[in-house]
Amino acid sequence: MIEIKSAIENAKNVVITTHKSPDGDAIGSSLALYHYLKNKGIKSSVIVPDAFPSFLNWMEGVNDIFYYDSQKNEVEELMTKADLIFCLDYNALNRIGPLGDFIKILDVTKVVIDHHQDPHNFADHYFVDTDCCSTAQLVYELIEQFGELNQLSKIIGECIYCGIMTDTGSFRYPSTTSKTHNIIAELLELGVNGSSVHQKVYDTFTENRLRLLGYALTEKLKVFNDEKAAYISLSAEELKRFNFKKGDTEGLVNYCLSITGIKMAILMTEKEEGVNFSFRSKDDFYVNKIANKYFNGGGHVYAAGGRLEISLKDAENKVEEVISLHKNELNV
Repeated sequence: MIEIKSAIENAKNVVITTHKSPDGDAIGSSLALYHYLKNKGIKSSVIVPDAFPSFLNWMEGVNDIFYYDSQKNEVEELMTKADLIFCLDYNALNRIGPLGDFIKILDVTKVVIDHHQDPHNFADHYFVDTDCCSTAQLVYELIEQFGELNQLSKIIGECIYCGIMTDTGSFRYPSTTSKTHNIIAELLELGVNGSSVHQKVYDTFTENRLRLLGYALTEKLKVFNDEKAAYISLSAEELKRFNFKKGDTEGLVNYCLSITGIKMAILMTEKEEGVNFSFRSKDDFYVNKIANKYFNGGGHVYAAGGRLEISLKDAENKVEEVISLHKNELNV
C-alpha cells in the first residue's frame, strides 16, 4: 500500500486502463480513480480498448476517455510518456486485447486494482481482493487506506456507486457485504442519488433493445429442467435484425438464471470471428471453472465469460455437451 501511494505521489503522467468491452464497473472504477487523481492535481488519462454501452455515457469524464481501437497512435504516445499505469478490473494482459501487447513492452510502473481470481504476474504492485464485489469498491478502499476519503466528491461517488451497483446486480449478489452497504451509505452522504444512477443505467432501453429481449425470451430460450441449466443463443443475423448496439444484451443471461430451479445460465452471441459466451450461476455451482475449462475464458465464481472461434451451431452443441457432463454437479 505504501508503494502504491508513493508511486502516485511521484507520478507526473498517469494512465488508467481497463478491459475490453468495458462494463459499469470498468468505467465507474476508472473514472473514479481519474477524478481522484485530478483532485490531487495529478494528470491522468483513461484508456479503454474499445467502446462501451451508451447507458454509461452520463458519467462525468466520459468525453475525456481515449479508445485504443480508433486512436491507436494517440494512445501509444500517451502511454509512452506515462510513468505510472493503472490496470483496473482485469487480471491478465490478454483481457485487454492488442493494448496488452503494448503495455507488456513498456518499462513503466504498473499497478493492478482488481477482484478477479488468479491474477497473472505482469505488474509491479497489486491491490487485489477476489472476495470483493467490484473494482469500484476497491478504488474506494484504496483511497480509504490512504486516509484520503476527504478527497471524495459527489462525482467520484457516482462513479463508484455505478461500478458497485452494476457488478452486484443492484446489490443482490453474494459478494455484497456489510462493508459494501456501509460504503454505499457514505456515497449517499456525499449527495449521490442512488435511484437516479439506477435509472440512468437500467431505464434507458431503446425500442429495438426491448424487442430483442422479447424475441430472445420467447423464441431463443432453451431450458434443461432435469439438468438445471438454460441458455439463449443469438446469431449475428438476429442481432442485426434488431439493430444491435453494444450493451443491448446486458443482463439478458440473468433472465435464464431467474427460472426456478436453474443453477447455470449461458448466453451465446455470434460475432464476426466466433461466439462470445456469458455465464451465470448460483448456489454451489461455480461457473468460472466451466468458462475456463471449455470456453477459453474465466471470471468470477458466479459470473464469467468466454470466446471460441466456432460456429453458433457448434457452440450450442458444445454447451449442451457441457451441461450433460456436469448434470450431477448441477443437481447436488
